[in-house]
Amino acid sequence: MSNLIDRADSVRTGEELPLTTLAPYLLAHIPGSRGPLTVRQFPSGHSNLTYMLTMGHREIILRRPPFGSKVKTAHDMGREYRVLSKLHEAYREAPHVLLYCEDEAVLGAPFYLMDPVRGIILRKDPLAELKFTAEIAKRLSESFVDNLARLHSLDYQAVGLGDLGKPQGYLDRQVRGWIERYHASETHQLPQIERVSEWLRKHLPASSEAALIHNDYKYDNMVLDPADITRIVGVLDWEMSTIGDPLTDLGTALAYWVDADDSEELQRVRWSPSSYPGSFTRAQLVARYAQATGRDVSSMPYYLAFARFKVGVILQQIYYRYQMGLTRDERFALLPEKIRILMQAALQAVETGNL
Repeated sequence: MSNLIDRADSVRTGEELPLTTLAPYLLAHIPGSRGPLTVRQFPSGHSNLTYMLTMGHREIILRRPPFGSKVKTAHDMGREYRVLSKLHEAYREAPHVLLYCEDEAVLGAPFYLMDPVRGIILRKDPLAELKFTAEIAKRLSESFVDNLARLHSLDYQAVGLGDLGKPQGYLDRQVRGWIERYHASETHQLPQIERVSEWLRKHLPASSEAALIHNDYKYDNMVLDPADITRIVGVLDWEMSTIGDPLTDLGTALAYWVDADDSEELQRVRWSPSSYPGSFTRAQLVARYAQATGRDVSSMPYYLAFARFKVGVILQQIYYRYQMGLTRDERFALLPEKIRILMQAALQAVETGNL
């Protein structure tokens, strides 16, 4: 399985790092770093950028904000570093961070460094060598939801993250905030937007008790053990983590989860093998989460509708940067169709009340 471990590739055009300032910084601040610096980039992801740095025998992961982003609160490197520095001891799946740099003279933006988390990352379709059987899909579905329930059970006060967010009124602020973010980055009109937005504002459920939430929990943010891919060894991309309503976290996981019997259109925005034989359905994920946590999940169709809307807005913000010429990543040219499908799926959850 070692040949299936996730690896970095060449750096995308326009996203190169300034080696003349970065190399001396690493030599001065990272013990054991020596020799010439080489940089590769992990090819996936749509938000913060992730690089593999190599100096001699030392490998280090660097995370920095996307080029051209003006949404500083969505790419707060210092905040993400602080979360991971507190969380790693209590939740070993969180990466071990090494250093935070806020001096923009080094890269042109703040960044942080962390140890690599080695393993397999599942994306849309697993390679044939992975032998993704129905039994493995089932066990991984169980691990996926059980791991999220365990994260939500952490005593965030004891971890030292009690001041990370403001849980009171969290869901209301989220709904209003993501509606505002859509309109601030709007590039084309979609008829579903106003209908979904109005419904979300009018039907706000009572929030669940607060928990530490990841806010972007999905298969391709998980690192799996190459010896047993049903075992999660890492959870990546904590940039949106906070203290808030845990059902919004579950809702986001559901928004990325496409069932086998979903429409052909929704299958076009499938991010992972969630529709493969043996995989849980969204309803089964919710039922297992409820059993593990004891939480009332009767409002999950609302959380699914909101999460699909939110993911659509995230893609809209990325497309806005692309259209404005602030990023050259050609993957983003195809985002408008994905945004439309997600907004239509949000409306479907609103109209049917189903998962």
